[in-house]
Amino acid sequence: MTLLTLVRHGQTDWNLAHRIQGTTDIPLNDTGRADARWAAGQLAGAGHHAIYSSPLVRARETAEIIASQLGLPGPQLVPDVREREFGDGEGMLVADYIETYGDWLAEVPGAESLHEVADRATAALEGIARDARRRSAPVAESVIVVTHGGVIRSLLDHVSGGTLPRVGDVLRNGSIHRFEASPHSLRLLEETAVL
Repeated sequence: MTLLTLVRHGQTDWNLAHRIQGTTDIPLNDTGRADARWAAGQLAGAGHHAIYSSPLVRARETAEIIASQLGLPGPQLVPDVREREFGDGEGMLVADYIETYGDWLAEVPGAESLHEVADRATAALEGIARDARRRSAPVAESVIVVTHGGVIRSLLDHVSGGTLPRVGDVLRNGSIHRFEASPHSLRLLEETAVL
């Protein structure tokens, strides 16, 4: 068993403007750096062994701040925990996206579905858990994975059978979601700071 603590990256200027980032590589702003420090404070003392991150700069910088505050080595980058590809919707204001496409489940040219994101991210988390188990067997491993709102939403939807996240829920930047990973199984244990 491996404990996976997923952290949403800190705020960016595009988050603040309610603009869809997708895989556009936008850096953290000062509030985002504070979000990362807040998350590190929430994670302190929990005995995490390693940190992994999406390669996008907003996630990587969040992971670097957390690693520094927790005394962990720098993050290992995992491409398949990157944000959802929003295709033609990328860069749009959220309100314009909803007006144009109707909702987050709509088929958007060039975009990944939540199901595709969940498949990609689940496979990546299984790889992270296998790597963690190899490094620490027979002791349970606890690792941090810094990722994105679209990835966390797709995983919550996947593990809950579509009952989470609830309509209207916004995942706060810096929010924390704890999962338990066993071979071919992922289970939500806890979520914090969901606004």
